[in-house]
Amino acid sequence: MEINKILSIEFGITQPHTDNIISLIDEGCTIPFIARYRKEMTGSCDDQVLRAFDDRLKYLRNLSKRKSEVYSLIVEQGKMTDEISDALNRAQTMTEVEDIYRPFKPKRKTRASVAIAKGLQGLADIILAQSGKDLRECAKQFLTDEVKSVEEALQGASDIVAETISDNAELRKELRETLYKKGEIATKLKGDSEQAKVYEMYDNYHSPISKTPHHRVLAINRGEREDCLKVSLELDPQIAYQIISKKFIKKNSPYKELLDTIVEDSYKRLIFSSIETEIRNERTDKANEQAIKMFEVNLRPLLMQPPLKDKVILGLDPAYRTGCKIAVIDKNGAVLDTTVIYPTPPQNKIEEAEAKISRLVDKDKVDVISIGNGTATKESEIFVAHLLPKLSRPVSYAVVNEAGASVYSASKLGASEFPDYDVALRSAVSIARRLQDPLSELIKIDVKSIGVGQYQHDMPQARLTEVLEGVVEDCVNSVGVDLNTASPSLLNYVAGLNSSISKNIVKWRDENGKFTNRKQLLKVSKLGDKAYEQCAGFLRISDGDNILDNTAVHPESYDVVDRLLKYFNLTTKDIGGEKFATLPSLIESVGIEKVAQTINVGVPTLQDIVTELGKPGRDIRDSLPKPVLKSELLDISDLKEGMVLDGVVRNVVDFGVFVDIGVHQDGLVHISEISKDYIKHPSEVLKVGDKVTVKVIGVDLNKKRISLTIKGVI
Repeated sequence: MEINKILSIEFGITQPHTDNIISLIDEGCTIPFIARYRKEMTGSCDDQVLRAFDDRLKYLRNLSKRKSEVYSLIVEQGKMTDEISDALNRAQTMTEVEDIYRPFKPKRKTRASVAIAKGLQGLADIILAQSGKDLRECAKQFLTDEVKSVEEALQGASDIVAETISDNAELRKELRETLYKKGEIATKLKGDSEQAKVYEMYDNYHSPISKTPHHRVLAINRGEREDCLKVSLELDPQIAYQIISKKFIKKNSPYKELLDTIVEDSYKRLIFSSIETEIRNERTDKANEQAIKMFEVNLRPLLMQPPLKDKVILGLDPAYRTGCKIAVIDKNGAVLDTTVIYPTPPQNKIEEAEAKISRLVDKDKVDVISIGNGTATKESEIFVAHLLPKLSRPVSYAVVNEAGASVYSASKLGASEFPDYDVALRSAVSIARRLQDPLSELIKIDVKSIGVGQYQHDMPQARLTEVLEGVVEDCVNSVGVDLNTASPSLLNYVAGLNSSISKNIVKWRDENGKFTNRKQLLKVSKLGDKAYEQCAGFLRISDGDNILDNTAVHPESYDVVDRLLKYFNLTTKDIGGEKFATLPSLIESVGIEKVAQTINVGVPTLQDIVTELGKPGRDIRDSLPKPVLKSELLDISDLKEGMVLDGVVRNVVDFGVFVDIGVHQDGLVHISEISKDYIKHPSEVLKVGDKVTVKVIGVDLNKKRISLTIKGVI
């Protein structure tokens, strides 16, 4: 089946739309551009579907390429048959293709290859044919200087038959499926070291291969890699012997006893270890993809947290011995003041710290304190919570995820932004800015260091980076970027731009002043027509020549806007005003299909244009729940079973969600405690940033574990 047809069926997309998507990708169009500005061509597929489509397209093309390579390699050996050709055409995975190629693949020296070199292939053929001839008599015909006895001849022939069985593609596929469906993962603890004790739950652990949760597969792999666990797959060998015998041993075979021995040898020596490796790799690949998916699920809402606009923020980077670093930023993110305080052990200079913070709050008119959630956060949060009632103006605080702040602080980007600050002070600035504008600040950090999900260091790093950077790209482009204030690091994520062009945009801006219209982008070095097509709609100019430049309307649709306005006797001066607010109802009265046809535009594009013109310069994040600001603090020791608290989801994993309930230590809502209804995964119900009401159902002070439930909580 053609790749286009396969994709159409798998994604439930019409054939014309499938063909269009492939053409757009091949033309070099970016996913954000296709998702936003080519909806008529794609059936309005969103960016997540398009990325999955692109991934699958790449896989199928690589599969097709490998099929062609294998076909050519077998043809070169003069061994191609209609049966092999049909099998290659039917193959749906790389593993199946490699199974077909296996008998023809040049092998290192094996027992079978040695026996073939000694001229024993003919005897092996006799055994496989099961004709009833006396094997010992047949074997005598193959005796040579290298094969000196009947026993040696039969052993060599048996080795050839064992490898022939092992190389059978259909058999390997059936055995692999059987092991996956009926086999178990078995683990055993190695040693009693402190590191090994982490994996105590996996001592003498057995779980069906097909039902072992992804996060446990990754945990088992890590335990094995750290030499704490012995891991194997188990299957009753009799099940495998029966499958092989049915395929290779004829009913009432005269050589059954010998073939039974060969079948057992083939399975134990040649087949099992390789299909065990294949299945473990397959389970690992799926677990990795699921873990990467969880990073994607968690990262998107984290990046899309609403900015805390028009607030002066004091960033506090907690620490013990070296003191807490402080940075105050104004409403635009510029640094106003920096200092260091020592309210935490071992110094415990609380009064001095309170005086310093109080002075900064009064001097800079601080509205919010942003506390990083790293080392000494608990003590820092207690200090801040006790300080707030003493301040001369109302101030609240929030604890923000500081993952990756140290990476940014020590990076070239951090050094270039704040060359006069030490690493710790840069972290304090970053912590403040993360509350002020999470997206703009978090994109400065290596996406793998943002710290959402699980087992990030165990993932295939190239794949993890590819997926997470795709999420960042989608978020940045869905929000839009101010062309006159964006940093090169933010511009770099705009569709169609790269690091070099982003730097050139800033350079042009520095040399020529603010951009006043989008067309000026074409004057930027290395930014050609294709890059302009891809990026223009995602770049905003808030006070330019054309109000449309402050919307997500693409320049290619400006003439559509003109026709739309003329149709309803409106002008560009009406955009965003009270008169313009009646446009949706006017369109509805005429009929959106008729309006679209009259002004020669697709319905999806018309709908997007109307939405954008209604609120020029709008930030889609403003409609999302605002950050939770606090003014008081609980301690884990204050928690009692049955307490009902409000919290915020901080992380979603396969087995549940972690919720910040204001006690420094996040509580776990196990998947079984999320909903009264059955759910396959926590992400079906919750995402990072969601506000939830939870009930405490367990507190372990020694292990600092908090168990929560959402079920039945009003």
